[in-house]
Amino acid sequence: MLKGISPLLSPELLKVLCEMGHGDEIVLADANYPVCSSGPKVIRADGLAMPGLLEAILKLFPLDTYAKENVILMASNEGRPEIWDKYEEILKASEEDARITAIERFDFYRRASNAYAVVATGERALYANIILKKGVIK
Repeated sequence: MLKGISPLLSPELLKVLCEMGHGDEIVLADANYPVCSSGPKVIRADGLAMPGLLEAILKLFPLDTYAKENVILMASNEGRPEIWDKYEEILKASEEDARITAIERFDFYRRASNAYAVVATGERALYANIILKKGVIK
């Protein structure tokens, strides 16, 4: 047992976060995302909502301050997803240098296929998928 680490972060996810290097990307995928056919290693976080998991990860995970964008969202053709407001609130509280962009769904899939890992969550909000680009500890 370790102190100060969220119980939302499984040992497998902690290991992957630790293994990742500067510039590596991790996908936090909603319940509708095709995780098993997306390519990268899949980490199960079934039943977990994305906002809590994102908040827990950002306590340990530095975002890349050298990249043009370090948080990538999956754009919706149906307008701005409501969950993005919660993401922005969490990012603002956790990372002062979060650079958020949104890309079209199939561009997101292509980028995500090169990620270090994909975390399969139980998030049911539509277009809740997010990519985080890892930075360095300063």
